[in-house]
Amino acid sequence: MEKDWNYIAKLEKAISSKYGQLTTRNPKSDWDENKEKEYLEQLKELTEKERKVEDQLEKVETNGFLVPKKLLNKELERTCLVCETYSFDIKDDVYMSKFDCCFKCYVQYVEGREERWQKGWRPNKGD
Repeated sequence: MEKDWNYIAKLEKAISSKYGQLTTRNPKSDWDENKEKEYLEQLKELTEKERKVEDQLEKVETNGFLVPKKLLNKELERTCLVCETYSFDIKDDVYMSKFDCCFKCYVQYVEGREERWQKGWRPNKGD
């Protein structure tokens, strides 16, 4: 099948008159080294972001279960930063990870005052 160059020229002319000159222009015509460098830099950043997301979503088998790899990197602190007690209690784990204190200190100092706690307020060591 042979190309009909007259038809192609008429089609390009119709498209450019209806939608503007930019629609029929070759994209390479305004591409230069600076745009190429910028594009490659953006591509590099995108690839790094995708790699980070893949690393976070990667699952590792632990004791017969698939666990997200990002959870394995977190070491849970078992000592309350407020009262300095060491705890193995499971309910303390939640408060240690969210508020950096044990359940007892949460009830005494944080409960009902979460906003103040998140802004950095802590009780004096003597309290």
